[in-house]
Amino acid sequence: MDGMSFDLGKKTDCSCGKEHTAPIDEVIVEKGAVKRLPDIIKRYGAKKAFVISDKNTYKAAGKDIASVLFESGTDYKEFVFQTESVKPNEACVGSALMHFDTSCDIVVGVGSGVINDISKILSNAAKCRYIIVATAPSMDGYASASSSVDMDGLKISLPSRCPDVIIGDIDILKNAPLRMLTAGLGDMVAKYISICEWRISNIITGEYYCPYVADMVRSALKKCVENADGLLCRDENAVKAVFEGLVLGGIAMKYAGLSRPASGVEHYFSHIWDMRGLEFGTPVDFHGIQCAVATLIAARLYEKIKKTVPDREKAIKYAESFDYGSWKKTLSGFLGKGADAMTALEEKEHKYSVSAHKERIEKIISNWDKILCIINEEIPPAEEIRSLLIKIGAPTNVEEIGLQSSLLPLTFKATKDIRDKYVLSRLCFDLGIIDEIKIEED
Repeated sequence: MDGMSFDLGKKTDCSCGKEHTAPIDEVIVEKGAVKRLPDIIKRYGAKKAFVISDKNTYKAAGKDIASVLFESGTDYKEFVFQTESVKPNEACVGSALMHFDTSCDIVVGVGSGVINDISKILSNAAKCRYIIVATAPSMDGYASASSSVDMDGLKISLPSRCPDVIIGDIDILKNAPLRMLTAGLGDMVAKYISICEWRISNIITGEYYCPYVADMVRSALKKCVENADGLLCRDENAVKAVFEGLVLGGIAMKYAGLSRPASGVEHYFSHIWDMRGLEFGTPVDFHGIQCAVATLIAARLYEKIKKTVPDREKAIKYAESFDYGSWKKTLSGFLGKGADAMTALEEKEHKYSVSAHKERIEKIISNWDKILCIINEEIPPAEEIRSLLIKIGAPTNVEEIGLQSSLLPLTFKATKDIRDKYVLSRLCFDLGIIDEIKIEED
């Protein structure tokens, strides 16, 4: 298996009219990649590295990284979280900041989601370069310039620093816990929905869309699915495909300047479950696992959409009779404090405006055949997605991740309020069928 480095040069001639750039110098994916770490640090002229990990990622890679740095004569200081559970919250971020050695001029994160999020915040605060050594191909946030954190009891996206270098050592990645390997492919499978909804939104709302960026994601997803058979046996090509796909997903978001290429309604299901976990202590699984389950839910709902015939009179009547005041109370009871940001968004967005709805429903009706074609082109049959999830050992319903299926209708309705983004739940609202469409699971 050959190693590789991504070409991250500017693309200035894209048909979408936007110049695509990513603030990442290099992505290295190969066996034994951590051995290149001393040379990378030296290349940046850094004098001392601050290496951050937790107890699990230290065992997985941190210990070996320390040996590589020591043997090369590279000066460094280690900080290993000693708590059993490290969360991207005020306490853990504060702990990392308090332990930071100000003589260090480069941060090296050793881990996946949480360590990466904390390290990005730390390097941003310290105003120094940042290298992430991935320990699991579990999520698509490696290339992101923001951190998903829990702040004041809410799940938010906090601006931070994009890594200068991303290192994916296949010898490390292939030994990640199987649940994390599954989560990584789950996050990639979600791209079926995200690309579909990006194209639909382009038609209905006029949102920016880039075919080049969408093709990047489709190609990466195709490679992941083609190699899925080998994931559970830790086949190096399968692991490499998932990691590269996740990194490319992050780069695609940076190229587009928005999260559309990599997340849609399926991610919002996951966000709702995370928010309820923070507020009420309900079960929370890996983000990619939750996205995988939600992708199957969304695919089944889109199959129902394909059998729908838009009814202008019904849609307008539904929008005119919608009681937003009552809905705010329902959201608050369902999500607690997390609902505050969602209702605040509506004060700016006005998506429930009857006049705005009338404009959208006309776009929907006049472009319905195009919308159906997009669904058919982008989303494979739900049963095909279900078979893929079973193949990789992923759950196929919410009961398997500890959640109540009876809450799915309300969860789906709440997804339309999370961000200013046109997704499936908004389409169902606009069609006037969100209260009647049935969510089916295994």
